[in-house]
Amino acid sequence: MIDKAVVRSFGAAQTVTGSCHLLEVGSLKILIDCGMFQGHDEKLNYEDFGFNPKDIDYLIVTHAHIDHIGRIPLLVKKGFRGKIVSTAPTRSIARVMLLDAAKVMEEEYRVQYRKALRRGHPEAVKPPLYDEDDVYEAMEHFRIVLDYHQPYEITDYLRITFKNAGHILGSAYVEIEIKINNRWKTLIFSGDLGMTDRLIIKPLEFQKNGQIIFTESTYGNRRHKSLKETIKEFRQAIEDSFSDGGNIVIPTFALERAQEILYVLRHMYDRGELPKCKVFLDSPLAISATKIFLQYPEYFNEATKKMVQEGKNPFIFPYVHFTTTVEESKSINAIDSGAIILAGSGMCTGGRIKHHLKHNLWRPESSVIFVGYQAKGTLGRAIVDGARTVRIYGEEIAVKAKIYTINGFSSHADKPVLLQWLKNFEDKETVYIVHGEPEVMEVFRNNLTEELSVKSHIVKKGEAIYIT
Repeated sequence: MIDKAVVRSFGAAQTVTGSCHLLEVGSLKILIDCGMFQGHDEKLNYEDFGFNPKDIDYLIVTHAHIDHIGRIPLLVKKGFRGKIVSTAPTRSIARVMLLDAAKVMEEEYRVQYRKALRRGHPEAVKPPLYDEDDVYEAMEHFRIVLDYHQPYEITDYLRITFKNAGHILGSAYVEIEIKINNRWKTLIFSGDLGMTDRLIIKPLEFQKNGQIIFTESTYGNRRHKSLKETIKEFRQAIEDSFSDGGNIVIPTFALERAQEILYVLRHMYDRGELPKCKVFLDSPLAISATKIFLQYPEYFNEATKKMVQEGKNPFIFPYVHFTTTVEESKSINAIDSGAIILAGSGMCTGGRIKHHLKHNLWRPESSVIFVGYQAKGTLGRAIVDGARTVRIYGEEIAVKAKIYTINGFSSHADKPVLLQWLKNFEDKETVYIVHGEPEVMEVFRNNLTEELSVKSHIVKKGEAIYIT
């Protein structure tokens, strides 16, 4: 008989990135996500996991963002031989995301190594966490694919079920039912939650059953603008920028955000609201992700599904150009005005976006529109926080372009939605807060006490939480 379960968080504990939670039930060890640390926490990727990867029996993946899957190849490299559980879209997207991550790390390593070699200290540059071969090996462990609401019994005392998190294509929160002291207890791991109004995918799902809840808190201290207001603001930013004769640079997460922006631009074009321009999706990863989206229309909301059924591509219209090669990407820099450039990475930490910022950030007639979260320590966060100059590829670049921050596109739930989702659990006992910045977590914990009168706790890294 199982008399307790233990949960320890080794990532996304008082920070936003690196999601990694270990559930131990009897001899069974289950990991929920294995993400990469980003921003000022990036150095943590080279530290020990905090557990032995060889001991993990199952890895449950909530969704395919790098801060939730980015260290899976490293986990396998260090000895993980268990089974990975995910939805079908998550498995498909994880492959392209992880291959891209390996490529980016290798390219960055070569650049930094050459610089260090010239300084006489090549040993100071750490090698990539993993390579493409490690990714291919990791994908072999994605052996269990579940639909939403499809229970999977791991043992006679533990079963899991995915529910729609409404965050990105295929995203899920995880319901884990455990038989403790001959009584079933339900644990919920939120992964990342989305809003109740989504452009492309189905919205966040609510449920009533869940005693112990581990919830993200990324935007636990704010309310997003409505989708209608956000699209209006986005349209105005485009009109203002083009009236000044410049370009628009949009740091874009390849997964979900790129597709949403294309979706909005497509509808603007259909309604005659989009000025004549060239829209560049300058991201091979985003192009691959867009193709994957079209493979899973059953995950779309009714409006988007109807477009597909009518033979319309939600992401393509005459102004759009997909640029896959480096040469095509470089040619964009010859355009002084009338271009909308979507490129990654979404937080400006690497990729083609840095080149486009280098060519446009100093131009007062151009604009940069941020449509996603910018973690502390990233280039994107520095620009959003009002830096007058930023360093890009060793060169100081003045920030003179108009900067727009449009949070309403966020695929993360805001405070009202998080509280609404938690309120719906009728038998909740304790809410454990993860995946947030410390000051946001404090605000969110106070809201839980004041508005829901529920016991809550901010999880510390490595802290043992006993479920009895």
